[in-house]
Amino acid sequence: MGKKQRDCVTCGGPVGYLDRQHCCLCWRRMKEEAAKAPCPACGLDRVLQDDTGRCITCSRVCKECGHPVRSPKNQLCRECRRKAGQLAGQRTCPRCGRLGHLREKTGWCGHCSRPRPEKHPPRICRECGQLRRHSGLGLCSACWQRHPGRPFVRGEHLRERLADPPGWLADFVAQVAAGHCVARACGFITDLGRLLEDEHSNSPRALLERSRRPGRSMGSFARALEDFFTLHGLALPTDQAERLASGRRHRRVEAVPETLRPAVAAFDVFRMRAQDRARRAGTRPRSNHTLEAALATMRDLAIFLIDERYKTDWSLVDVHDIEAFLAVLPRARKRRLTVLRQFFRFARAQKLVLVDPTRGLIAKEANGFRGQTLTLDQQRELFRRWTTEEHVHPHEALVGMLALLHGASSSEVRLLQVTEVDHLAQSIRLGKRPHPVPMDPASWTVLQRCLAHRDAWPTENPYVMVTKGTKAGRSPASTAYLSHILDDCGSPPRMIRSTRLVDLVNTMDPKLVAAAFGMDSQATLIYLADHVDAGRLPAP
Repeated sequence: MGKKQRDCVTCGGPVGYLDRQHCCLCWRRMKEEAAKAPCPACGLDRVLQDDTGRCITCSRVCKECGHPVRSPKNQLCRECRRKAGQLAGQRTCPRCGRLGHLREKTGWCGHCSRPRPEKHPPRICRECGQLRRHSGLGLCSACWQRHPGRPFVRGEHLRERLADPPGWLADFVAQVAAGHCVARACGFITDLGRLLEDEHSNSPRALLERSRRPGRSMGSFARALEDFFTLHGLALPTDQAERLASGRRHRRVEAVPETLRPAVAAFDVFRMRAQDRARRAGTRPRSNHTLEAALATMRDLAIFLIDERYKTDWSLVDVHDIEAFLAVLPRARKRRLTVLRQFFRFARAQKLVLVDPTRGLIAKEANGFRGQTLTLDQQRELFRRWTTEEHVHPHEALVGMLALLHGASSSEVRLLQVTEVDHLAQSIRLGKRPHPVPMDPASWTVLQRCLAHRDAWPTENPYVMVTKGTKAGRSPASTAYLSHILDDCGSPPRMIRSTRLVDLVNTMDPKLVAAAFGMDSQATLIYLADHVDAGRLPAP
């Protein structure tokens, strides 16, 4: 070092170089700090390695698990070194063939060397009387699985595990035990325990939402919870029906060709808003079935325009296209034309089309009854089938007899409840009919057979017709089940009911028939379209 030239600007020490402002110590420290950078692993200022981009300490990691290694002599961390030492001392067990530490006394691994617990000797089961090993309560495994007390035992165990069990737990256990088999009831209680023991809210509404499965079916457990909570007034029903309807509408909109899809999607949103306004106003909103049928018609029209008329824009549609589309299904002309008029009115209001192609079209058709009816011999054959043949299902006999003799529709039979059956007067309440319907002996016998079929199942469903899918809940049988219940006899319910209505209207006063059936006074007049009263004809 030369002669002192000046003082260091940082520490005040002597500086021996003419071109420097810092002493040697400060100069060295500045060079070291310039070479350092924050380490991405530890966050400290260190000299980063070129190969790893981290400091020297963080660059030494275990080659097995990636954890940091302190000593530069080791390539494994402490835990991996311990595991490697254990694996080095393991040998293949000659008994089980797995790796393990062999014991000196037996020459086997620890699992094979430990003595097995002795099984309890088989005893006589107090339920079936066979010599078997017991599972609990003096019962063998098969009898214990069917024991009706299992759900209550599992419910008590769940109550003991919970710090704050809900007050409705015992009632839920009793309901599922009475309405389901033992295994299904125990499964429901296990699922309920899983929901009650998590970190979320245990309110009935929250439990019901978390129990639902994604997809079209919310699951049997969610349906059991919904039936219980709605029956006891603890929660409102779910929106499962609305979700399914929304999915059906979405699938119909997605089936529309892409170039014509936006208008149909906007039309669906418009009709849904109208349905919501009508529901809030207390008027008669369109049903989900009506909305879905309209979307299906628009889907068919869009596919017809693309495939047959080669038009990819709604503004190119003219009256000839509409007429050609309506000619595909002549019997559905009136229904389809109604939907098309609604759509093109909406499209014209939204400036999608300039002219409404359906404005000048008409859908004239006869107002008279044009359906098929049964002959007298066919009616007698069906009557004998439902009253004498034992192999006929009770549901088929009930739907057929009520339609054949009493003109009952499928919806009236589907919604018939046990409380609407008067055993003393031998009468029932059907739909919106103002008076009870008296039963003839044949119909009453068929009804009693159907009630006996219902009593054979442990169910709390209030409806007379209980199926395998509804016996555990409180909902009526599905419309699809009723639509196929008479497939074996070969005659649909509508044909059988129409036969009875045609006979009554043409032999009695139509207004009396309408009053007895709870129908509109004009509804029965369509069955008189081709009937001429013989007393009004001129004498020969």
